[in-house]
Amino acid sequence: MTGLDGLNPTPGALVLGLVQAQVPTIREPGDLKATAERLAGIVKGAKRGMPTIDLVLMPEYSINGLDPQTWLDNALLCDRDGPEMTVLADACRDADVWGCFSIMERNPDGAPWNSGIIIDNTGRERLYYRKMHPWVPAEPWAPGDLGIPVCEGPSGSALALIICHDGMLPEMAREAAYKGANVILRTAGYTYPIRQAWQITNQANAFQNLAYTASVALAGPDQNNIWSQGEAMVCDIDGTVLVHGDGIPDRVVTAEVVPARADEARRSWGVENNIYQLGHRGYSAVEGGARDCPYTFMRDLMGGTYRVPWESEVGHVDGTGAGWGVPAEVRAR
Repeated sequence: MTGLDGLNPTPGALVLGLVQAQVPTIREPGDLKATAERLAGIVKGAKRGMPTIDLVLMPEYSINGLDPQTWLDNALLCDRDGPEMTVLADACRDADVWGCFSIMERNPDGAPWNSGIIIDNTGRERLYYRKMHPWVPAEPWAPGDLGIPVCEGPSGSALALIICHDGMLPEMAREAAYKGANVILRTAGYTYPIRQAWQITNQANAFQNLAYTASVALAGPDQNNIWSQGEAMVCDIDGTVLVHGDGIPDRVVTAEVVPARADEARRSWGVENNIYQLGHRGYSAVEGGARDCPYTFMRDLMGGTYRVPWESEVGHVDGTGAGWGVPAEVRAR
């Protein structure tokens, strides 16, 4: 632990408050605004109770809930500039704290997006992200089309956001770090069967990229009494778990990270400077290292020919098995 999890911040520290928000029940449009107001109260309370907090991180689905029967109801979706986000932006401004929030967002041209938004302490949007890898076949969201943005955050941080299943693909955290992120946020709605994979991927994403990872899921039961895990985690740049939460709904788990440590490691480490060494293979033997791309999957993905050897045997290739029907959108391959 460092700085008593932010009570006594180290010079240059970014103090995080990760909220294991209770799974909301959403039945009508008014529930969305009421839920946003409740979360705004948690934002203000966290900052009031621990004034050193710089950034409050809310889980995926913390406004829209986990009931799939409501997900495609246009009246129960949110807008980037809608009343829910206005309430939360006002809370960040009033509390003088940054916040990271989740909405299931209307898309006038197709399936909704699963979006994340970072708001600064003046109430201004600083990062907007659409989930790249929806948790198929269970989730009906359109795949994100904006890449992985990075924004400047407090205390010298460079922030990126990936959402839930995104973090299971190592390429996502690598892309965030490649674009300069030294603190990678991950929000989720995961239930307990994913607990082990959640832990090891949060640690691996940190170590492989010399980045801090800060991750939190919803907590408590949904409408069917299936519990989300909570499990707030902050990992050091070597993958060490600095703070590990639990399953208590609405608990605010705090931690500090020092972004400059990640920056320094990326400049000064020899062995295990993996993000640099990926593109400079064997530099002890080859001047500057080999700079080619030896990875078949990367070349195939770029060429639009990505195909695993067992492609023809894959049993789930759309959302019909999860009740979503045949996809409406067709994209060029």
